[in-house]
Amino acid sequence: MAPSSVGPLPTPAPTPVDPDAAFIASMLGCGEWLCPLERIWEVYMWCLLPLGASVVALIFVVFLKWTLNKRRVGKDIDIPKLDVLAAKVKSGSKAFLKEEYKYLSVFVALLAIVLGVLYIVMPVAGKTADAWDDGFRIAGVFVTGALLSAAAGWMGMMVATDGNVRTTVACKTGTLNDGLQVAFTAGSVMGFTVVGLGLFGISTMLWLMMVNRTSQQSMQLMAGFGFGASAIALFARVAGGIYTKAADVGADLVGKVEAGIDEDDPHNPAVIADNVGDNVGDVAGMGADLFESYVGSIIAAATIGSKFPGNAGYSHIALPLWLATVGVVCSLIGYFAVSTKQEGKGWDVKLSALMWALEKGMYVAGFLFVGASAGCTVILFNSDYGWKVYGCIIIGLFSGVAIGKVTEYFTSFDFGPVISIKDRAYTGPATVVIQGLGVGMISTVPPTVILIACILSCNALVGSYGVAIAAVGMLATLGITLATDAYGPVADNAGGLAEMAGLGPEVRAKTDSLDALGNTTAATGKGFAIGSAVLTSLSLLVAFKSQVGTGLHFHVNDSVLLSGLLFGAMLPYLFSALTMISVGKAAAEIIEEVRRQFREVKNANGRTLREAIEMASAGVEIPEDEDVTPDSDKCVQISTRSSVKEMLAPGIYAVFAPLIGGFWLGPRFLMGLLSGAIVSGAMLAIMMSNAGGAWDNSKK
Repeated sequence: MAPSSVGPLPTPAPTPVDPDAAFIASMLGCGEWLCPLERIWEVYMWCLLPLGASVVALIFVVFLKWTLNKRRVGKDIDIPKLDVLAAKVKSGSKAFLKEEYKYLSVFVALLAIVLGVLYIVMPVAGKTADAWDDGFRIAGVFVTGALLSAAAGWMGMMVATDGNVRTTVACKTGTLNDGLQVAFTAGSVMGFTVVGLGLFGISTMLWLMMVNRTSQQSMQLMAGFGFGASAIALFARVAGGIYTKAADVGADLVGKVEAGIDEDDPHNPAVIADNVGDNVGDVAGMGADLFESYVGSIIAAATIGSKFPGNAGYSHIALPLWLATVGVVCSLIGYFAVSTKQEGKGWDVKLSALMWALEKGMYVAGFLFVGASAGCTVILFNSDYGWKVYGCIIIGLFSGVAIGKVTEYFTSFDFGPVISIKDRAYTGPATVVIQGLGVGMISTVPPTVILIACILSCNALVGSYGVAIAAVGMLATLGITLATDAYGPVADNAGGLAEMAGLGPEVRAKTDSLDALGNTTAATGKGFAIGSAVLTSLSLLVAFKSQVGTGLHFHVNDSVLLSGLLFGAMLPYLFSALTMISVGKAAAEIIEEVRRQFREVKNANGRTLREAIEMASAGVEIPEDEDVTPDSDKCVQISTRSSVKEMLAPGIYAVFAPLIGGFWLGPRFLMGLLSGAIVSGAMLAIMMSNAGGAWDNSKK
């Protein structure tokens, strides 16, 4: 609903201007020589401010990288083995992403051609003279969204693999706070890269799409940007998840269970692949995932806002872009609040106290954002309606915080759910599995209640735009929120390097403390991503309905819509089944390879890898020249090949199922399909994420 109380913007009259103004208009993207000044104002409001914020974020990324590079590495403390091990992890991560992106480039190119043809045949500009170029526009924004999403994952992964060895050295030579600062700096590169590239892509593409197109037409074309980001996020998540879990299962089952060695023992051939998986799955995959959610929330809110008439439309489109702009600045300030005075005591650390070290930064950013978003709202909506919009922003922000705290409760070993799983271990693995599943299922209740309250309250205040802007409020400070998530794999890798390099127990105690925190922040980040994805998906669903809903009725008792609802509810389960089967296949290959190396890999004296493990387990000191070195590259190759091959089936089906359903059975079936997938996918994701995090910390 477009209220009459929305404050108008000072839009000049659309009259011809002098040559100097005409030149400015042409530079700003107006399609004609004499452009209305209101068009210049739109470009300034919608594009220049977020573009400036993106530049600030990317400059800050350069500063973080420079800060990280000043930290010492293994050779600086006379332990060059650390650098060798870190180089293996980095080369394995690069090899995987190159292989993955090789396949994705073909997929993106083909899909861009399909989209281009569709929009040439059915342009958004109707029958205007230049409508034919809509196909090139949509293909361009789609490819740009895909490229920036892939770039965010690549840049974050590269810095994370540089940060792991520096975190280990910081824990070796300094305090727990030193290690925390290094790991968090590496994670922050991922966070600010995502928001920087996201805002840069949205502002520049929107600028270009506005040439000779109305605001509604421009936002329809901008949907291609979000689609491109989604395509990369889907495959990055699937392939990265298969890689990391297959390597994890292979390393743990044969290493810890069968051979009885430590988790990151250097004799385990799969341990490098395990550490590579942390980077490609939890850094590159999560980065691409949240890049899609971030840009999707902004585009969804702006698309709904473009339906408002006149000056109200300007304000509704500008608000999500302005919120993202001030969110970058607030996150940047919050970065400098992260620190801890806790000592590293391994798994005996008080996790809630250590969690506060990271939460300080998020709370500072959130507090600043509360004030900054109020300023944006007053400028754009100087009315009572504006304060209702502001209420939706704050509801979204605090809903994200609440979901994070609930996730922390269910996955931190300071609290009852994880302790209950640990206690079931006294009666065997079967009761551990049963208790973990129960904890995961019951953990869906609080986030669901929070999301329902958020959706209903925002809808009551402002309607569908309120839900969309709540998603933007939840993701506005993504720069620091994602930093706390990406910090986890860096800390995990740091502990692995410390174990493989044979550093002392005091170093491992510090890295274990950081790793324990990382397990919780990873689960918290997943909960945050799921919650924001639900709100964004609902907003996109509203935009879809408004686009195709003319003359159509979407009633739940409609047999076509109900059939789509059932089919959509099934899709996340099929998707999960395919990915789990893929993990099983890939893990089986790694398990067989590790067992083979235990039997067959020998040193010059004929000692097998199994014999070296038995000697080390018995406490026998093995000279370096008499030790047996496993072929870790082989396991990395198996993981890379298997995960990339296995990502195709679930990824392609997830993309084409709604397309086939929509073209074959129509928009009512597609509406039901999308609704069912959102609901069942959210529940399944929360359950699996929290159960996994709880199991992971309970075993420690």
